[in-house]
Amino acid sequence: MSETTTFTGEPFDRGSFESLLKRRLFFTEAFEIYRTSGNLHGDSRGLFDYGPPGSALQNNIVDAWRRHFVLEEDMLEVDCTILTPEEVFKTSGHVDKFEDWMCKDSKTGDFLRADHLIENVLEARLKGDKAARGVTNNAEEEDAKVDAKKQKTKVKDIKAVRLSDGEVQEYEEILAKIDNYDGAELGELVERLEIRNPDGDNKVLPPTPFNLMFKTTLGPNSASPGYLRPETAQGQFLNFKKLLEYNQNAMPFASASVGKSFRNEISPRSGLLRVREFLMAEIEHFVDPEGGKKHHGFNEIKDLRLNFLDRDTQLSGKTSVQNISIEEAVRKKLVDNETLGYFLGRIYLFLLRIGVDNSKLRFRQHMANEMAHYAADCWDAELLTSYGWIECVGCADRSAYDLTVHSKKTGEPLIVREPRPEPLRIEEWQIDINKAKFGPTFRKDAKAVESALLALGQAEREELLTVLQQNSHITIDVPGVPDGKVDVSRELVKFEKRTVLQNVREYTPNVIEPSFGIGRIFYSLLEHVYWHRPGDVARGVLSLPLLVAPSKVLIVPLSSLPAFVPIIRKISQNLRRLGISCRVDDSGASIGKRYARNDELGIPLGITIDFDTVKDDSITLRERDSTKQVRASIDEIIASIKSLVDNAETWDDVFERLPEFISQGGEDE
Repeated sequence: MSETTTFTGEPFDRGSFESLLKRRLFFTEAFEIYRTSGNLHGDSRGLFDYGPPGSALQNNIVDAWRRHFVLEEDMLEVDCTILTPEEVFKTSGHVDKFEDWMCKDSKTGDFLRADHLIENVLEARLKGDKAARGVTNNAEEEDAKVDAKKQKTKVKDIKAVRLSDGEVQEYEEILAKIDNYDGAELGELVERLEIRNPDGDNKVLPPTPFNLMFKTTLGPNSASPGYLRPETAQGQFLNFKKLLEYNQNAMPFASASVGKSFRNEISPRSGLLRVREFLMAEIEHFVDPEGGKKHHGFNEIKDLRLNFLDRDTQLSGKTSVQNISIEEAVRKKLVDNETLGYFLGRIYLFLLRIGVDNSKLRFRQHMANEMAHYAADCWDAELLTSYGWIECVGCADRSAYDLTVHSKKTGEPLIVREPRPEPLRIEEWQIDINKAKFGPTFRKDAKAVESALLALGQAEREELLTVLQQNSHITIDVPGVPDGKVDVSRELVKFEKRTVLQNVREYTPNVIEPSFGIGRIFYSLLEHVYWHRPGDVARGVLSLPLLVAPSKVLIVPLSSLPAFVPIIRKISQNLRRLGISCRVDDSGASIGKRYARNDELGIPLGITIDFDTVKDDSITLRERDSTKQVRASIDEIIASIKSLVDNAETWDDVFERLPEFISQGGEDE
């Protein structure tokens, strides 16, 4: 499926694009020489290495993210461990609920992710129907063949096959709400629609759940199981109390983390978009649940207009978006609260800032069955690529789920205590403990049992009073004791309702979590900025903004004469001292070819050193997309580059300020 076009308006050629990225070493498959030599056995797909330009681009995206969020929002950045004991993920729900549904090929034994299998087959059928109706042009047909090959789908599957109007409508509706189906519903679709594995046309078995976490052991004793983290969030939640203290107990505040996460994808087949090891950048914004989750910066973003695809539209089988302001979306309760809306706006601005195409960006709301087990609401920032709409950022309202479950499990109060402006008179269930008998009864566990009792909520206390009135004891959960449960007899504890004055308010914060998949943003951004000049399809151009471009400046000397060497060194050293990355191309190719092959690396600016430079210290500055040039002294050009990198000027400003330079023979010389 390819709905995208290049800057030139032509259909996107994924084969040429990915060939460029691999040829110029943006990324490469990990362990490739072992794979091609036949020495690698088993499933090692979904693992990639980044080359020099890819590493630089990824680092620049992360640096821009840190400046846009951590610095501008005054967040508290942490770096937490990747290895996590099993007990933590049992508590968070990941051990039981972090799953995808997979189908097994009945003959080959290959595993396929159920929802992706259904998507691929139905999309192939719809393309075949378009061909039969005569609405598929040659470019779309070729595109479909490329996609078919990518998905290991036989070309025959996209040949003209006429569907009924009812089938077309049903397939489109299924695709619109594919993320909302559970395992049983996916199985029903596989059976009723006769979904087979496109690679071999074999039947597949009913979907079964598969936990996506990589399991390991901590230490030499296998009795200490653990997991590679599938997200960076849990470390931030477990450090909440310390972060709150570090923030001088002031609310609201946000923590942030950048690091590797791991998910054992069932069938990673979409390049960098579905991998098993990936870089995440996550924010946990802790907010007071009272007062509608207001945000002090909401007025700064409220007028931004976003493309919203809400859950009701998806459930109706459609994918049409509403282009409305964030203020209107919050007012209509399309977006639940100001803080959630604020971060949607900040995500939008960040993606545009690094070069994402606004026309290929939408915000899609999660449907009920799709929602993560911890989320109260969630919106994905999706980017349109040749693979379709790809989730690149998730923005979830995790309510108080994580802090609550970890607090209950450990007995550690992960709460905020704030002085009240005026004392509050309330009635509450209080617990009286018979200290004289309590200690001797529980001995070394007495403190843990007492903490568990005092951690009980008001509803639990009232419920246990009823149990205690009917029985001689109550049973409570106590972390750290054998079996995790303890019986407390009637003579040791008493529940009584009393009127008290509260001078301090206690509450568990809610959490708004923007979560960024850096690798997906990396790939989608490159698709968005890729194009080629008219008449030069052999070489592409990556129109990356200066902010994230792997190298900012290309230095091109016209000659290899010794007189040019000190000039090259002077310019490159001056740029690097200013923190501006540069690359020298002093090969023997023509200047046009040198610029063309470095346009493939997305280098925005180019300096040409020629024989006049030796005479008068002047150089030319070229802008990548327009290929226009200006000429001035070395100091003036370097100052202009610094101004461009700092976003103090635009290219138009520089072009108007400095004399234009027109090459007599053009770039091909």
